[in-house]
Amino acid sequence: MEAYSKEEILKFVEEEDVEFIRLQFTDMFGTMKNMAVTKSQLTKVIENKCIFDGSLIEGFARIEESDMYLYPDLSTFVTFPWRPQTGKVARFICDIYRPDGKRFEGDPRYVLQKVQDEAKGMGYTFEVGPECEFFLFNTDESGNPTTETSEKAGYFDLAPLDTGENARRDMVMMLEDMGFEVVSSEHEKSPAQHEIDFMFDEGIKTADNIQTFKFAVKTIARRHGLHATFMPKPRGDFNGSGMHLNFSMNKDGRNIFYSKDSVDGLSDEAKYFIGGLMSHVNALTALTNPTVNSYKRLNPGIDKAPVYTAWSFTNRTALIRVPSNMKEHTRIDFRSPDSSANPYLALAACLAAGLDGIKNRIDPGLPVERNIFEMSSAERKTNGIKTLPGSLLEAMDALECDDVIRGVLGSDIAGKYIAAKRAEYAAYSANVSQWEVDEYLSKI
Repeated sequence: MEAYSKEEILKFVEEEDVEFIRLQFTDMFGTMKNMAVTKSQLTKVIENKCIFDGSLIEGFARIEESDMYLYPDLSTFVTFPWRPQTGKVARFICDIYRPDGKRFEGDPRYVLQKVQDEAKGMGYTFEVGPECEFFLFNTDESGNPTTETSEKAGYFDLAPLDTGENARRDMVMMLEDMGFEVVSSEHEKSPAQHEIDFMFDEGIKTADNIQTFKFAVKTIARRHGLHATFMPKPRGDFNGSGMHLNFSMNKDGRNIFYSKDSVDGLSDEAKYFIGGLMSHVNALTALTNPTVNSYKRLNPGIDKAPVYTAWSFTNRTALIRVPSNMKEHTRIDFRSPDSSANPYLALAACLAAGLDGIKNRIDPGLPVERNIFEMSSAERKTNGIKTLPGSLLEAMDALECDDVIRGVLGSDIAGKYIAAKRAEYAAYSANVSQWEVDEYLSKI
């Protein structure tokens, strides 16, 4: 996305007939929020004078300290290409500040910025490339979302089997109009399941892009009479949707994960980064897979999901994979996350784990190139392979016990987040599902 100065933004808004400006930010759970103003308020906006009630946003502030300010990041200014071209709508992504001019510690974007700044202090630039999967389902007569589709398409199919192809094409075109460099788009394994991948960027820009991407995909799907969902497992008979995260680190313009002098092409820093991810992965899962539904996808018996804590070069059954022979483009593919994650918190935690690995030289062990799903439990134990937490509750317990990852979040976010997610799990556990009724009502 092209960066503008304050003066250029004022000029653009006037010349391009922009009438409304949305001030976007993200809450603790990854939900994008928004306050809209007209262009008459633009000067106030770019002078950081827009105030909102933070007590209305879950996890933000108590009512007695509720005044918060939205500081727009001018580099995120963009117009929405799907809106009318007369009276256009533009947006900023905003940082949250307190009235005294200090950053609000509960702002997820700030959490990532702090860890990214730590990496830069070590000389590193952290880059991330996400692979976002989603479903396009039908809506009912009232426009409400369903989990229904008449589609029968699978991997890389095209129209007429892929009935979402036109919607996905419009998504790609609109995203490119907004400054995205879309790498590829395709139909995924399950009916109505799709993937659009966009180019690597620095951590904070990638988190911004993920939020913008989800917002755009949902908006454009609705224009096609469809509902886009990033729910990890919306149907038990379909494969779940993930969001692989591909990491690389640069120093002085060089990818530090690559070493031309090592036999496998992988640097010590890359292996330590993997070691850090592996060491903290249970706590990371609380952030990369943050809903009860996430664990319906993380089921090796059904989806063949990457739940085994091993790394490899060629083996796609491992949790972490380093694609072979990438040389200067070497990356680490972390395969368990899903798109229900708050990208700011998830990326902050992953980066912190990797940095901890580098600082403490954490050995990830040897790569596992066998199909882990075909190993016996004894073989997995012999190879030191464990499994990810099996539920949201287990993941929250792991997060609470991990000083590094909990410290990244800060005591305020960590406490509120863990409490909210435990309450979510308790509500889920107390719910009587249709499966239980069908299975037990007539038998007991």
